[in-house]
Amino acid sequence: MKYAWICKHKTLWPVTLSCEVLGVSASGYFEHRKRQARTQPSKPASNRRISNEALLVHILAIHAEVKGEYGWPKMWKELGARGIRVGKERVRKR
Repeated sequence: MKYAWICKHKTLWPVTLSCEVLGVSASGYFEHRKRQARTQPSKPASNRRISNEALLVHILAIHAEVKGEYGWPKMWKELGARGIRVGKERVRKR
C-alpha cells in the first residue's frame, strides 16, 4: 500500500523523501517496481498480432484493388503502409 502511494505521488514528492516519511527503504521501493515490471507483460500477445484469417482478408482486399499485380514483397510493403505490421514470411506463405 505504501509503495502504491509513493508511485502515485512520485511526480509531486521525491521518492526518497516519501520513503523516509512512510518508513520504507528507497531500495525496497525500487526492487518492488522491478519485480512488478517483470511480472506484468507490456502488451497481451493477442493484441499484438493479427490473426491469420484477418491477414488473409487484408491480403485478398489489396490483391483485388491492384488486380493481382503485387507479389508478396509489394504486398508486405503495402500492408505496412496501411499500418498492419506483419512478418515477411507470413505474407509470403499466404
